[in-house]
Formats: sequence, C-alpha cells, structure tokens
Amino acid sequence: MNDMEHMCHALWLARRGLGQTAPNPTVGCVIVSQGRVVGRGWTQPGGRPHAETVALALSGEAARGATAYVTLEPCGHHARTPPCAEALIKAGIARVVAAVRDPDPRVRGRGFDILRATGVEVTTGILESEAAALNAGFFLRLEQDRPLVTVKIAQSQDGKTIPPPSASRWITGEEARRFGHILRVQHEAVLVGIGTVLADDPELTCRLPGLECRSPVRVVLDSKLCLPVRAKLVQTARLMPTMLFTITDGGEDLQDHGVEVIRVMRDTIGRPALRAVLGVLAQRGFTRLLVEGGATVATAFLQERFADRIEVFTAPMVFGPAGSGEVLLLSAFLASEKVRQTGERVFGPDLLESYAANA
Repeated sequence: MNDMEHMCHALWLARRGLGQTAPNPTVGCVIVSQGRVVGRGWTQPGGRPHAETVALALSGEAARGATAYVTLEPCGHHARTPPCAEALIKAGIARVVAAVRDPDPRVRGRGFDILRATGVEVTTGILESEAAALNAGFFLRLEQDRPLVTVKIAQSQDGKTIPPPSASRWITGEEARRFGHILRVQHEAVLVGIGTVLADDPELTCRLPGLECRSPVRVVLDSKLCLPVRAKLVQTARLMPTMLFTITDGGEDLQDHGVEVIRVMRDTIGRPALRAVLGVLAQRGFTRLLVEGGATVATAFLQERFADRIEVFTAPMVFGPAGSGEVLLLSAFLASEKVRQTGERVFGPDLLESYAANA
C-alpha cells in the first residue's frame, strides 16, 4: 500500500472522533512496519489520549523503524501530556507522514521541526485538503473564533419546513431521522430557536441505541426569555447541559433548573447576534455546531454567511398553502458560486443533499 492509502485509513479512524474531542481536533494515526499495520488509534473523547499515543501503545516494539501516518501534525508542546512528536521519537519511529500542519500557535510547524531535528524523515501534504476539511471546526475556532456550523433543514418538495396543522409533525421518515441523530453525535452542540422549542418541545438528544451518552450540548436562541420552565430542555438541564442565549436580563428561574443563561449583544433587528453567540461557543472550546431550526434561525445563518455545511432533507410531499416555514435565501444560497454540492444520499423515500461553503 502507498502513502495515500494509509492516510485514507488514518482519516477514516479520525472520523470516529467527530463531535467528541473538543477543544482538541480529531486525529487518526496508523503505524506501518514492513507493509503491515502494527498499530492504529484516534483521539479519544475529551481530546485525550491523542491518536499517536493510542497507536504507539498498540504497536509496542514494532514501532521501531516504522512509519507513522497522522492526519494532523504531531503536537510539539507540553500540555496535559508530553508532546506526541517526542513520543514518536522515543518509540523509534523512522518516518512520519502527516496530512496537514496544525494551526495552533503552540504547534504550527514545531512538531515537524522536533521530528526532523532528531533525524526522523517527515513527509507532509498527503490528502491535505481532506484532512483540513475533517478538522475545519478546529481550524475555524483558532483562526476565526467560531465553530464550524452545519445547518440541517427538513423540507417538503415545495420548500416548507412546517407541515399543515392536520398533518404529521414529522416531515421525513424514520431512516432520515436516524441519520439526523448521527449528525447530532458528530457535533458538540445543537442549536434551535425559541420558536422551535415552543412548537415542538424537543429534547435535542441522541436516542440511537448505544449512542445516548454522546448527545450534544443543547443551545437555544431566546431573545425575550420565553422558554417555559416546563419545557423538556429545562426539565432535563441538570442531566444534559443546556445553554440559552438572550438579550434580556433575568432568567433566574431557568438557572435554578440548571439552564445556563448567557446575555449577548443584540443584532440590528433585536435578536442575539450570531457572531457573539458563535464567539462564546468558540471560547468554551466548541468546534462543531449543528443548527436544527427553525426556518427563521436557518435563514439568519445563511444570510450572515455562517453556514459552512448545509444538509437538506427533502421529503416526497407537497404541503401547499397550508404549509409554512420556508427557509428564505436557501435556493439562491445553494446556487451561489460560493457553495458546492458535496454529496447526495437517499434515506427511504427522502433525499439528502449535502453542500459546503467554499473556503
């Protein structure tokens, strides 16, 4: 196998950590000796241990003289654990193949310098764009003080996100909804507007068997502190972290139930400014945010160009005039030269179209 194939393996491993490693990036590492994989690992929940540490522990003495394939530059600074670059050297790794340089100012080439200074051969740039895309949230937090934002939309064929009053509350089928829970697992936080909470009283947790413990932090935008204490989000706030962003003073009753109430500056039309919300999340270490609704919130993220990924589920139904909740600007946004389609999948009767904003 060549460098690219081994790096593909490392990227596949790194994806296992999506949504679980903040504030650290999710990294994959594969150690190869004489053409055979002798160790592999990925960043563990909470960001420790690092992928290299896991892979080296599995490879043992077989790491001596081997090649380590890493999706991100090995760290070269002392933090809660020793530098991964030094661990690779100590294990006797002869060659390191890294996909992309770490933008963290504590690293930013230092890991490569440490390796080269001791005679370790270093190759970089293998599947660089794929590795950068995988950790785009980590990069954005460091470089733009915000997490990566994925906007998820479920709509009818005529672009409505709210069914008629007489219809089922569900737009998409069970298969698409299960994938929606996977999206929650892959993000550290999930955000909705107060309108969605008042209409649906959601829990915003992952309810897939075996993945319940990987539910994201719940985030609500609530300008006037309308969130009722009886809402499921409030009643479960001591079990599942819940943040509320507002522009209004107060909220002591919500805080008494475990909701963290955060007052931020208002935007030009009197809502919590998205730039401020994203800045707070970045400061807390969040790297990936899933925006689930509703149409007004989704439109705001599109309008302010904070939508980095867009996941559009379309169900084979037409709501007509009785439906509502169009996501304004969606068609124009997706047709823009600044956006590209990255995939298309079918879940039962529903179509998922995936898009990404160009860097």
